Amino acid sequence: MEDSDEDELLNLTLSVAADRERKKKGKIIVWDNNNIACSMSTTTTTTHNMNPYYEEGYEGKIYRLLQMRDEMVRQDHRIRNKGVVDEDGNGLPLIHLLLTTATLVDDNNNNNKNKFCSALENLTELYKIVSLTGDSVQRVVAYFTDGLVARLLTRNSPFYDMLMEEPTTEEEFLAFTNLYRVSPYYQFSHFTANQAILEVFEKEEDKNNRALHVIDFDVSYGFQWPSLIQSLSEKATSGNRISLRITGFGKNLKELQETESRLISFSKGFGNLVFEFQGLLRGSRVINLRKKKNETVAVNLISYLNTLSCFMKISDTLGFVHSLNPSIVVLVEQEGSRSPNRTFLSRFTDTLHYFAAMFDSLDDCLPVESTERFRIEKKLLGKEIKSMLNYYDMDGVDCPKYERMETWKARMENHGFGGTKISSKSMIQAKLLLKMRTHYCPLQFEEEGGGGFRVSERDEGRAISLGWQNTFLLTVSAWQPL
Repeated sequence: MEDSDEDELLNLTLSVAADRERKKKGKIIVWDNNNIACSMSTTTTTTHNMNPYYEEGYEGKIYRLLQMRDEMVRQDHRIRNKGVVDEDGNGLPLIHLLLTTATLVDDNNNNNKNKFCSALENLTELYKIVSLTGDSVQRVVAYFTDGLVARLLTRNSPFYDMLMEEPTTEEEFLAFTNLYRVSPYYQFSHFTANQAILEVFEKEEDKNNRALHVIDFDVSYGFQWPSLIQSLSEKATSGNRISLRITGFGKNLKELQETESRLISFSKGFGNLVFEFQGLLRGSRVINLRKKKNETVAVNLISYLNTLSCFMKISDTLGFVHSLNPSIVVLVEQEGSRSPNRTFLSRFTDTLHYFAAMFDSLDDCLPVESTERFRIEKKLLGKEIKSMLNYYDMDGVDCPKYERMETWKARMENHGFGGTKISSKSMIQAKLLLKMRTHYCPLQFEEEGGGGFRVSERDEGRAISLGWQNTFLLTVSAWQPL
C-alpha cells in the first residue's frame, strides 16, 4: 500500500474515533486489542500452498462466512454482543479491521490466494461484531462488509445476488419518504434550489410573461416541487396568473405517471397557478421541449450528474444544458472524490467517511430501534454503499460517484457556465430548516464545524453546504451560461 493510502487510512480512523468521542451518546463498540492480535495472527498464518478456489478449506471458509452473516442478520446484536460493548470505548478497532480487510480485498485483484483466504477470515470476524441494530459505527460497517464480500466473491458467485439484493420499487419509495420526512438531507437541497429558481423568476418577471419552465433531470417522485408551486401561487392572482411547467426525467414510466398524478393533484389546490407536467424517460432523445416565448428556463441537476457512468456522458449533458440557454442551472452534489487516478482504497476511505457521517446523523433524527431508520439504512444507504464498492469501476454502469465541490466548479466553468451568488435569504432559510430538523446535537453555522448538522457558505458565497460535524454531505451551487 502506498504511503498516501496509509496516511488516508490513519486520518480516517482518527477522524471517526474523534467524531464518536465528541458525540458521546449511546453505547459504542470495544474490541479487545488482544482479540485483534489473535485475529491478525490467524489471517497471516493461512496455509501458503492452498488454492482457495479449489481446496476444501476455501469452501469451508465461505460457508462459515455466510453462516456468520446469516446470524448477524437474524439476531439482535445488542443482546448477543453485550460482552464487547463498553460505554467508555470507541469504534476505532472495528474501523481498523474494516480498513485492513479492504486492503486484503483490493490486493486480491492480483489473485493472491493467501490474501483471499485472509480476507475471508477477516470478513467472518467482522460479521461477528457488526450489527444492523447497534450504534452507527456497527451499522455502517455491516453494509461495508457486505459490499466487500460481494467484491471479493465477484459476480460469478451464486451468493452475489443475495448480498447485492435490490429493494423493490415500493420499498425504495417508502425509505426515500422516511428520510425526506425526518432528516434535512433532501429538504436542504430542495428548498435551497427552489429559492434560487424563484429569485431568478422574480428578476425576469417583466419579460417572461409570468411563465416558468423547470427542466428536472431526475424528478425522483417530485417531492421537490410542491414548495415551489406554493411559493409561486402566493405571487399570483386570479387576474394575473402564473404558468409553471415541469419537464421531468424519470427512471421508468410508472414513476413518472405517479409523479405527474401527485403534482397535478397538489396544484389543483391553487387556482391562480397554471400547472403542466411533461414526463420523459431518462436517456430519451430530446427533440422539442416546447419552450414558450420568453419563459424563464431553470435546469435542475440534483444528484444526477454523479450517477452517470462516464465523464463523456457528463460532458454531453452539460453541453445540452448549455444549448438550452437557461436563466439558471442549480447543481446539487454529494461531496467526495472521483479522480480516475485514485486507488480503490482511497475511494473506499472517502466513501466510508461520508457514510459514517450519514449513519451518525440518523441517530440525531431517529431512535436506534426505529423501523424507519432500519429501512432507510437498508433500502437506501446500504444499497448505495454496496453499489459504490462494486459498480464504480464498471464501464457503462450508472452508480453514484461523489466528487468535491472544486471539481464540479472546474467542470461547470469548462463547459461555459459562471457561478452566481447564493442569496442571504437562502442561507437564512437553510438555518431555519436545520433548527426544525435537529433533535439532540447543537447546530453549527461556522466553517469550523462541531457537533450535529451545520450549514456553511463556500466559494465566496457561490455555494452553500450541508454538513454533519466535520464532514460535508451536500453542496448547492447556482450557475448561468456565459
